[in-house]
Amino acid sequence: MPSRDPIAEPWGTRTPYGPGEQWPVRVDRHLAEGVDPEDVDRWVRTASILHSNGDAMDIAVKDGRIVGVRGHGEDRVNRGRLDPKDLYGWQSGHSADRLTRPLVRRDGELVETDWDTAMDLVVRRSRELLDEQGASALGFYTSGQLFLEEYYTLAAIGHGAIGTNHMDGNTRLCTATAAAALKESFGCDGQPGSYGDIDHADVIALYGHNMAETQAVSWSRILDRLAGPNPPRLLCVDPRPTPVAREATLHLAPRPGTNVALMNAILHELIRTDRVDHAYVEAHTVGYEALVETTDAYPPERAARICEVPAEQIREAAALLGGAKRLLSTVLQGFYQSNQATAASVQVNNVHLLRGMLGRPGAGVLQMNGQPTAENTRECGADGDLTGFRNWNNDRHIADLAQVWNLDPMRIPHYAPPTHAMQIMRYAEKGSIRFLWVSATNPAVSLPELGRIRELLASQGLFLVVQDVFMTETAELADVVLPAATWGEKTGTFTNSDRTVHLSEKAVEPPGEARPDLDIFLDYARRMDFRDDDGRPFPQWHDPESAFEAWKRAGVGRPCDYSGITYDHLRRVGGIQWPCNEEHPQGTERLYADGRFWASPEECESFGKDLVTGAPSEEAEYRSTNPEGRAMIKAVEYVPPHEEPGEEYPFTLITGRTIYHFHTRTKTGRAPELQRAAPEVWVEIAPSDARAAGIDEGDPVQVRSPRGGIRARVRVSGIRPGVLFVPFHYGYWDTDASDEGGERDRAANEMTVNDWDPVSKQPLFKTAAASLRPLGRGDGRPSQAPTTTASAPVDARVPATRGEPDTVEEHVDEPTDGGTR
Repeated sequence: MPSRDPIAEPWGTRTPYGPGEQWPVRVDRHLAEGVDPEDVDRWVRTASILHSNGDAMDIAVKDGRIVGVRGHGEDRVNRGRLDPKDLYGWQSGHSADRLTRPLVRRDGELVETDWDTAMDLVVRRSRELLDEQGASALGFYTSGQLFLEEYYTLAAIGHGAIGTNHMDGNTRLCTATAAAALKESFGCDGQPGSYGDIDHADVIALYGHNMAETQAVSWSRILDRLAGPNPPRLLCVDPRPTPVAREATLHLAPRPGTNVALMNAILHELIRTDRVDHAYVEAHTVGYEALVETTDAYPPERAARICEVPAEQIREAAALLGGAKRLLSTVLQGFYQSNQATAASVQVNNVHLLRGMLGRPGAGVLQMNGQPTAENTRECGADGDLTGFRNWNNDRHIADLAQVWNLDPMRIPHYAPPTHAMQIMRYAEKGSIRFLWVSATNPAVSLPELGRIRELLASQGLFLVVQDVFMTETAELADVVLPAATWGEKTGTFTNSDRTVHLSEKAVEPPGEARPDLDIFLDYARRMDFRDDDGRPFPQWHDPESAFEAWKRAGVGRPCDYSGITYDHLRRVGGIQWPCNEEHPQGTERLYADGRFWASPEECESFGKDLVTGAPSEEAEYRSTNPEGRAMIKAVEYVPPHEEPGEEYPFTLITGRTIYHFHTRTKTGRAPELQRAAPEVWVEIAPSDARAAGIDEGDPVQVRSPRGGIRARVRVSGIRPGVLFVPFHYGYWDTDASDEGGERDRAANEMTVNDWDPVSKQPLFKTAAASLRPLGRGDGRPSQAPTTTASAPVDARVPATRGEPDTVEEHVDEPTDGGTR
C-alpha cells in the first residue's frame, strides 16, 4: 500500500484526469499509532474545521476517544483527499490543557467555579447594563469555526432578543471582502462558482490566493488537472513565489497595494482587444460605459509604473483571460487584506461579466473564504450581516425576519449597518460597549495593533466573557471563561466556500464540564428569560436539529435556501450545495446560469457603496440605476495606500499563512506533526534585500513598524524585493511572554496597521511600512520556516523537509474513474 509523509508531501500523489472528466478518488487516512482500521469501534461523519475547503471525512472512534480520520471518497468536495491539518489536527482535542471547568476572575485571578456561578455572573452583568444603558452596552464577537446552528442562535439572541447592533466575527478579518464584492456586483452574497469548475476550466486565475496552502485539497485537484491531458493554463497574482506561482503559465508579482491599478489595466486590454461578450453585457449588466471610460486611463504602461510589473506581462495576462473558453477565477487574502480590497475584488467580477463567464461548467468566480464556517456567519447574520442575506436598509426585509422570529420589528436594530469588528473594539475602548462576549476566536493575537487591543480587552470598564476550548491569550484577560466543546464533541452543520453543506456529528463526549457552544448560548437565553411576542421562550429551538429546522424557515425564499435539506439527507448523500429547495431538490452547483441575479431593489442584500469612500447608496439611487436587477459592472480609480514605505520604514510588510497552521495555532500548535513542521515565526526577505542588509539565511533580525516589532530568524526566499512576509499564526500561549512582564515580540499583528477597507471594513494586513535590523550573526542553522511551500528558501542546500516522518498517510484503493496513481 503506497504511503507518504503528509508534511513533506502535503498535496499527495497525482491522479491525473482530463477536462470534463470526474476527479478520481483517492482516500487519505491517518490513525493514531498502534490503531488498525479493523480495531475502530465507529466511524462518524464530519468535515474539516481547520480551513474553508470543507473536506468531508469520518472520525475514527475507539474506546470513547478520537483515534484518527479518513476521507470520504464519494464526496463532491474532496473525493477522499485530506490535507495535513485534516490528518493531524484532531489530536488537539486530547491536549492536557483543555478548558474543562468555568473560570471567573476574583481578586485579579481566574479561578475555577461551577456553571451556575459563572452563568449567573454573566446574566447579572447583562441585566445591569440593559437596565442602565440599553442594548448598545452589549457586544458579541464570534468566529469562523462554529456551526450554522450556533451562529443562527447567537444572531437571534443578539439582534432579536437583546436588540444590539454590535455583533461581528473574526470572519471580518478573512471573508468580509468576499461578501462585499459579491453584493457590489451581483446584489447579494453567495458564490457564483463551484469547486467542480476546476474539472472544466481551460484557464484558472488565482488573485492573491495561495490555494496550495489555504485550500490544499482543491490545489491537489488543480495539480491533477495539470498532470492530465489538455491541462488548464494558470494565472497567478501574488508577490511571493508560492506553489501556485511555480505552476503558473504566468506569474504577476505586483507591488502590494496596487491591485486596482493592475486590474484596471487588464480590463483596459480586454476592452481594447474586444474580448468582450457584448450580447451578455447588454442583456445582463449595467455600468459597462463607465468601466470603459475609467479603464481607458490605465494602459499597461501606466499600471506597470504603479505596480512595478512589466507592461508586456499585463498584456499577456489579458490575452490569457481574453482567450479562455471556460474561465475560473478565485480570490483571497492577497486582495481582501490589501489596499482597495473590495474595489480590486469587484474588478475580478468585472472580468467575468465582460466575458460572460458565469453559470457554465468551468466558467465561474469564487470569492473564497478563509475559515471553515465563514459562509455561515454571513448567512446567519452573526458577522455584520442580517439573517438570510437580508438588507438591513429594507424595511420589508426587517418585517419578514421579525415575522420568522415572532418579534416586533422594532426590536431588531436597523437604524444603521451592524457594527463591524474594529468599530466594536473602538466602542469598547471608549467605554460605550461595556460587555463583550468573545466566542471561539482570539482577538488578542489576530487583530491589528495588538498592544492597543490587549489594553482595551483588559480594561476595568469592560466585562469580558470568553467561550473557548483552550486558555487563549484573549481568555487570559477575561472576567468569565466558559469551556466549550470542540469539533467531534458536538453536532451541527457547516457550509464551505462553494455553498456545500456538510453535517458534523458528535463522536465523543467533551472533557470535564465543557459544553457545546449551542448549549451555552441557549442556556444564556433561558437564564435571561428571553420571550417572543407570544410569550414563548426565545429562541424557540432547543437542540442542533431543531435549530437547523428553524434556520430553514428563516432562509426560505432567500438565496441561501436550505429548505430541501435535512440531517437525514446529509447523512445519506454527504455534501449538498444551496440553494436546495423544491425547485432544486438536489442542490444547485452554480448560480446565475439563467442570467438572473438577486439584484432587484426588492430582493438585493445591499443597495451598494462607493468603492473609494465606502459611502452607502440610497434605495432611490439604486432603483434609478438598476431597476431590473441586473449584475453591476463597477468602475473605480486607483488610490494609493494610506501607509507606504519611506526612509525610516523602507519595506512593505505583508502577513499570511502556512499550510501547517490555522489562525492563531490554538489547535494546530497542539498537534505534534503540525507544530514540528512550522514551530516558530520567521520573516521572508528577497536575496537582494538580504545582501543590502548584510544578513544571511537563519540570521536573527528585528522587524518594526510605527506600532511595534518582532524578533525572528530570516528566510531568504524568492519574495519580490522591498517586501517582507511574516506568518500571523504565532502568539504567546506557548511562551513565557503570556506572563506579566514577558516580552511580546513574535506576533505579526504587533506591527500591522489599524486601517480597514472602506467598503467591507476588513482590516488591511498587507499594507504596513516596516524596517529590518540585524541582531547579530546566526549560528549557521536555517530558519525553521517550512521548505515545502511558499516559504521555500532560495538556497537549495537547505534540507527538503522539516517534518519528522514518524507517521504516514495511507491511500485506500478505490475506483479511480480512469485516473492513475
